Amino acid sequence: MVAPILKDTIPVVQNVSHTTNAVVMVPPIDFKFNVETSADNEFQQRLALPEQEIRKKALNEFYNMVSILQSHGVEVTVMDYSGDAYETPDAVFPNNWFSTSPDGDVFLFPMACENRRHEVRPACLKRNLEQQGFSVTDITPVSDLKHPNAFLESTGVMILDHAQGTIYAALSERCDKELLQKYVDLAGFHELIYFETKMASGASVYHTNVMMAVGEGFAVICDEIIEEFERRRVLATLKKTKEVISITEEQMGQFCGNILQLKNDKNEHLIAMSVSAYNAFTLEQKQTLRKHGQLIPIDVSTIETIGGGSVRCMLAENFLPKNV
Repeated sequence: MVAPILKDTIPVVQNVSHTTNAVVMVPPIDFKFNVETSADNEFQQRLALPEQEIRKKALNEFYNMVSILQSHGVEVTVMDYSGDAYETPDAVFPNNWFSTSPDGDVFLFPMACENRRHEVRPACLKRNLEQQGFSVTDITPVSDLKHPNAFLESTGVMILDHAQGTIYAALSERCDKELLQKYVDLAGFHELIYFETKMASGASVYHTNVMMAVGEGFAVICDEIIEEFERRRVLATLKKTKEVISITEEQMGQFCGNILQLKNDKNEHLIAMSVSAYNAFTLEQKQTLRKHGQLIPIDVSTIETIGGGSVRCMLAENFLPKNV
């Protein structure tokens, strides 16, 4: 449904670029099957490999992805993410604990699983970004101390249409309605569209960004898992400004919804996705996507199989201003 928001009290996002040519990535130093997140992440699968071999494969995939993005003109900040007393098996998915804005704001978000909360390292993030020449003005937690069991896992659960000032979100244990509204107010978005989902298993999708992606002129969405009335609302809103590509639940399982439109240093559009997603899109769907950017398929098969997240989950967009 569309949340009621008093538009005259909320600053409307204007002249904001939807895409960025800078991202933050975190190496999968402690990567392994995360039992805690597997409770509601049906995309995770175990592999019969020793943990040491899994981490070696994951690190190879990670640094190959960094290299591919850099070769296409994307600025990548790799966080100096040294291990500590707590294992962080899902640290490779940093887009779940922070987001950035062109005003220099960094927002921090509460995550549902205890071992994922140890990923939140704002001082380390700030240091690494400033070393790359980015300006961090404020760091703002988006949380509710009165409701410690309310979670909002950043751009994992929120699909941000920066140009239109709209947020799309599938409600779940990891996506609290009240915190959604709080972020809308803090970040200056003026339309919030949230909805319920139901997969073939009967469960809700754990993160919106595995079922949905929004670019400047296109949207990919697994709309068949949205209840019919809400589905019509979501599609009608998207179609006002986007070319909509509907994917099946099977394609969603191959991470076709987990893609991200970026820019390169020449202001050309790219669309990053996994090889699995690329192979699962139909020829017609790929032709449509190519109208909106060069397709960049990247092999992250170990990470997406065991971690239950893919290329988009590995990319935290960096909209921060550069120091002059």
